[in-house]
Amino acid sequence: MIPNVLSIAGTDPSGGAGIQADLKTFSALGGYGMAVVTALVAQTTTGVAAVHDVPAEFVTTQLEVLLADVAVDSVKIGMLANAEVIRAVVACLDRYRPAFVVLDPVMVAKSGDLLLDPRAVTTLVTELLPAVDLVTPNLDEAAAMLGEPVVTDEAGMVAQAERIAALGAKRVLLKGGHLDTERSNDVLLSEEGSEVLEAARVHTRNDHGTGCTLSSAVAVLRPQREDWRSAVAEAKRYLSGALTASDQLQVGHGHGPVHHFFRLWNPEGGRSGL
Repeated sequence: MIPNVLSIAGTDPSGGAGIQADLKTFSALGGYGMAVVTALVAQTTTGVAAVHDVPAEFVTTQLEVLLADVAVDSVKIGMLANAEVIRAVVACLDRYRPAFVVLDPVMVAKSGDLLLDPRAVTTLVTELLPAVDLVTPNLDEAAAMLGEPVVTDEAGMVAQAERIAALGAKRVLLKGGHLDTERSNDVLLSEEGSEVLEAARVHTRNDHGTGCTLSSAVAVLRPQREDWRSAVAEAKRYLSGALTASDQLQVGHGHGPVHHFFRLWNPEGGRSGL
């Protein structure tokens, strides 16, 4: 089965993050990708220049016409911009109830630019968090959701993942990429308990869109795998490969994108055997 996977997120004209990264990830991992746009973001590898929020009513229209027509197997939610858009998405999730929903609580771009109205954090936590199956915050996002300082070690990550679950999250993948360590380990908290998922840290400047890519990989893999842990573990392996191959690309003057199609292209840019 080829899963139909929907991204609900903002744009990135440079192609490294947002909906563009989501669609690349879905395709690279065997899914049919679709997209509902929540914000038009003028950004590149060097930062965000401007954001134009899509009205909540139009987000609802996009979702309604799509979900009434297409059987969506899995959903990835990224940038939602404001409380009105969050509530529009929650209402459609409640009505159509897709089997798998992954939330990447996008709040701040890698450049430091705000991508979520700070006043909407409470709406995200109280209304959207209980409606999804897995939330994938980084350390800064977890701290913002909890109103706590950013943690600096794995023990703190486990504790914060547990507190996010106490807010209503069914499962939490707390990403440790921002830790100052030689490993890039994440904490997965699920019905089986908490587990540290280990990975080697890939040293590259080309890490634009890593959060979007990981959450999208989980979303497209979950309908194709037996359980959440299998999907998450494979998504981490895919991201590690995309980061390792990212220096093959030459995109922009800032933090370049990961190589979403590293398994399909050879270093010279042609197709490789599958």
